[in-house]
Amino acid sequence: MGLAIVGCGKMGRMCEALAGEYGFEVRARFDGANNASGAGLTRDALRGVDAAVEFSEPRAAVGNIRALAAAGICAAVGTTGWSEELVAAREAVVRGGTGLVWAANFSVGVNLFLQIAACAAELFAKQREYEAWGWEMHHSAKKDAPSGTLKKLAEEMRARGYDRRIDLSSSRAGAVPGTHEIGFDSLGDTITLRHTARSREGFARGALQAARWVVGKQGFFEFREIVCELCEVDFAGAAKA
Repeated sequence: MGLAIVGCGKMGRMCEALAGEYGFEVRARFDGANNASGAGLTRDALRGVDAAVEFSEPRAAVGNIRALAAAGICAAVGTTGWSEELVAAREAVVRGGTGLVWAANFSVGVNLFLQIAACAAELFAKQREYEAWGWEMHHSAKKDAPSGTLKKLAEEMRARGYDRRIDLSSSRAGAVPGTHEIGFDSLGDTITLRHTARSREGFARGALQAARWVVGKQGFFEFREIVCELCEVDFAGAAKA
């Protein structure tokens, strides 16, 4: 299958390096030089492309999504910091009749961690003496703070009934790929849950899994909604091999 890399930063380059393992051949690359405001994502430029992975910048993400949908290209979008425009992105995908998987974080482990955090929040929601916090740390070049993943963790916790304040904080330093932590504290004890990424490779692999899955589909999907299905498909394939 043909793959387009939209955003040729560290994540885009990692996706390109791993693309062959997921049955993709990279046939197009787009960055700020050839894709200002999504103008480079035309049908001609995307000829032979079946899916795109998009890791650009918050200000460019929705324009890229609109252009990809108009060109009939399914996509996995990992850019963060634009969640307030999700409705506009969804409408563009529906109009284009394409498929899109988005995630604040494409790590399989993080998306399972989201489910664990949600279950914990449901339990602690009933224990009024416990207060909650969330903290994350990323490399100094990361543009959004708090991260989309930390916001998503808090959102999932509230959706499961934790209606009290969740204190959120962020740190930016060095080259840390990403650490996310939630905790619950009372006079008697502290419970801490943490996910630590060792490298960007896990994010790239999740995005490529999503790009492969969405080819030929229509609709707007969250990675967390399909992550268990992806794991089952990959495990079955490995077993057959």
